[in-house]
Amino acid sequence: MTTIDVFQILLFIALIIGLTPILGNYMNKVFAGNKHFMLPVLGWLEKLCYKFIKVNPDEETNWKKYAIGLLMFNLIGFVFLFLIQIFQAYLPMNPAHLTNISWHSAFNTAVSFMTNTNWQGYAGETTMSYFVQMIGLTVQNFVSAATGIAVILAVIRGISRKSTDKIGNFWTDLCRSTIYVLLPLSILFSIVLVGQGMVQNFNAYETAHTLKGIDQTLPMGPAASQIAIKQLGTNGGGFFNANSAHPFENPTPFSNFLQILVIFLIPAALTYTYGKMVGSVRQGWCIFTAMLILFIAGLSISLYAEYSSNAVIGNLSHMEGKEVRFGVANSVLFSVVTTDASCGAVNAMHDSFSPLAGMVCIINMMLGEIIFGGVGAGLYGMVVFIILTVFIAGLMVGRTPEYLGKKIGAFEVQMAIIANLATSFAILVFTAWAAVSSYGLSGLNNAGPHGFSEILYAFTSAAGNNGSAFAGLNANTLFYNLSLGVVMLIGRFGVIIPVLAIAGSLAKKNITPSSVGTFRTDNWLFIGLLIGVILIVGGLTYFPALSLGPIIEHLLMNNGIIF
Repeated sequence: MTTIDVFQILLFIALIIGLTPILGNYMNKVFAGNKHFMLPVLGWLEKLCYKFIKVNPDEETNWKKYAIGLLMFNLIGFVFLFLIQIFQAYLPMNPAHLTNISWHSAFNTAVSFMTNTNWQGYAGETTMSYFVQMIGLTVQNFVSAATGIAVILAVIRGISRKSTDKIGNFWTDLCRSTIYVLLPLSILFSIVLVGQGMVQNFNAYETAHTLKGIDQTLPMGPAASQIAIKQLGTNGGGFFNANSAHPFENPTPFSNFLQILVIFLIPAALTYTYGKMVGSVRQGWCIFTAMLILFIAGLSISLYAEYSSNAVIGNLSHMEGKEVRFGVANSVLFSVVTTDASCGAVNAMHDSFSPLAGMVCIINMMLGEIIFGGVGAGLYGMVVFIILTVFIAGLMVGRTPEYLGKKIGAFEVQMAIIANLATSFAILVFTAWAAVSSYGLSGLNNAGPHGFSEILYAFTSAAGNNGSAFAGLNANTLFYNLSLGVVMLIGRFGVIIPVLAIAGSLAKKNITPSSVGTFRTDNWLFIGLLIGVILIVGGLTYFPALSLGPIIEHLLMNNGIIF
């Protein structure tokens, strides 16, 4: 690594730490309904939204009605996105005259963008019209991210309130998240990206005459506006097939650094918002610290693996599948951040990473995308692990577990276990199915443990609502489009519904004042316990599968055997 590589990584960490309280404090004002500087600018739009959908923003609901509103909204988004894909050829803003999308690919894509996964089994510039990219995919980038924020707001209210069944209004949370947080940041970031040279137009595709004397078709389109929310909303998915490795989607090293930074921006800041809203900023910083430690650990292992000398490749730098203009360090940093944050955007092909670096990406997703994670989703996933941690701690000391004054009972633990099992079930069962079926094996690019890793990565990415791919698996088939779509649904709503149930249950309970015997959840001891539970649960659940893939591939590679 060079000095500039080390500096960039340290600057990235410093900026995340520094920006967290600034943005976190602003979001606290937004979601608490207090005055903030964007209210005079966009307050009219919020009121217009409530009038259009005929909703009273001050009317709160219990967790079941909150969940029904969330599910119905997402169902409408799925149906709309599915329909505009299968009728794409008849819709406007299609200068390349792209044909209609097959029903199974449309199903997969509609589920993918609705669940904030943004898995793509297609090449964006040769498959999706500008209309579908803007009205369909970009809109879902906003509202799927806002849905994740809405869920963590419901959880926060469940923790901070007492003796009530009200956890908020889904429509209010959705509108405020979109209008005051995602929209302003996206507009600002889009302008910056255009300034760096990113494409943003409605032109037909251009034809360039190359130095070799052949014609090359250059895709155009409104890329910057989609890429901004793609990163800010931890959506992933690319306007172009090469994703953030494409020069029109990620033109410069500076744009690359900014894209990495904004992936973590909102998820990190939400930890501070969480602390403010539950009445203890220290609690938010403890969660932030646990996430940061896990991030640094994964980044360190990946950097070690990618910079390690290996005779199999002639002791050269691992540059296969990486952009020369970004290099190894920026590619590794991007890969760790995007798989930590359930973003799915990539600036390098993870299929070409060393086995250990590829394993870090898989583990980041297997842990539940809780290392900062998706906007909102990472934090409510971490709350699930917090409940499991205080439950285990309570068993060890013989006390009734509690968190922030709320007694953690059997129902909360059961829901936390269901949320945790939902993703592991989807990953392991569907991976096993694909690994022994002709439908699953037909899409492989490699044999042996690396081929197994391609399958494992795909279903892990889908279940974690990440959306990134190893890039060695042909997933645009009937089998993978349908199976991955089902796994995305399990990974999203199989977690959201139990989490909302936890919020509703906690809201009904009284808050017990802390005492000398209260188990503290805002110190280094709890941070250590929390990290330990995360790693133990993940290790016990997924170690056998990892042993069949990246672990054995690493051992074989060191003996000169590659796949």
